[in-house]
Order: sequence, then structure tokens, then C-alpha cells
Amino acid sequence: MIRNVIGSILALVGATAAVWSPFRDWYDGRHGRDYRIQDLFGGITPNEGALFTSLLLPMAFAAVVTLVGLLLRSRFMVALAGVIVLGFTVLWMVRQGQESGSLAAGGDGEGLGLGVGLAFGGGVLLLLAAAVMSGRRAPRHRREEPYEEELPGQSPADDWGPYGQDPNAPAPYRDRDADTASYPPYEEPEAPPRHSRFRRH
Repeated sequence: MIRNVIGSILALVGATAAVWSPFRDWYDGRHGRDYRIQDLFGGITPNEGALFTSLLLPMAFAAVVTLVGLLLRSRFMVALAGVIVLGFTVLWMVRQGQESGSLAAGGDGEGLGLGVGLAFGGGVLLLLAAAVMSGRRAPRHRREEPYEEELPGQSPADDWGPYGQDPNAPAPYRDRDADTASYPPYEEPEAPPRHSRFRRH
């Protein structure tokens, strides 16, 4: 729980730094929002594009991936966001180095600016957050009770009824042949002769 909280804070800070980086200087006083996405694949040009077709697009996409990863507690998605940020930053540095001949880090608006540092720092924080997070716990499976083997000569029918027998079966003390035995017809006994109270003389 604590690891997820710390990882979430690091991920939010890293995503914020990545989104903020295009609004800062990247190289020679030029902001990251002034670099077009297509320049990263075709070469850096002085042309400026729209805001959402600049370096802000991959940084914003990485921030969205980070938020989804935090909601799902997915370490993979948070790490993927960090890879996106670092990947586009390194790709920009390669293209800028090809355009300028070399990359220089300096102050007063010359060389690499604060925006590159924010992008790098944000990507590293996202990867660190993915490493700190414990992720989602796997659901615990209920332990199955051990199967009790039946004793020799015992069948499930032995558990039926209050006497351990099938209630529909004849009682153990009852003779099974008695049901088929023939009995003589029942005859009522003869009543004894009645004696009169008065005797005849």
C-alpha cells in the first residue's frame, strides 16, 4: 500500500514535468512546443507547427498513459509512459545534434535548455515510480478442502437416513422375505355363550 502511494506521487511528478517541458527552452532559446513531430523523423527545421502537433503531443500522451496506469495499478503502463518520454527526448537530441553538428549545454539561452532536463527527469521519475510500485495483487484462491476417501465397503448410500441407511430401504432387522411370505386369512374368534342372570327352575 505504501509503495503504491510513493510510486503514484513519483509518477504524477514525472508526468507533470514531462508535460511542462515543451513550454520551456530546449535548445538556443527555442521552446519544445516549437518543434514539430515530423521534424523528429525527417530532420529539424525552423518551421513551427501547431501546439498539439509539437513535442507536447507525446508528452501529453505519456501523461494519459501514466494516469491510466495509476488507476489500474499497472507498473507496466507507468514504465511505458517513462519509455515514451525518454524515447522522444533522445530522438530529438539525435536530430538536433545532426542539425547543429554538436550539442552544447550552456546558459543564457544557448545550448540545451531547461526543457530537456525536465523531460529527462520526468522520464526517469516515471521509470522509478514503476520500480517502486507493488502493482495489483493477484486474487487469492480459496483453498480446497482435502478429499476424504471412502472406506472399503462404504458407499455414499451409507450416509442416508438417521440410521445410516436409505430411508426407502427396508430396516436392517426386518426380514426381507417377510414381504413375499403368505399368511392364512384372518378369522375372528367365536364369542363365548352368554349366560342368563335368571336360572330356570
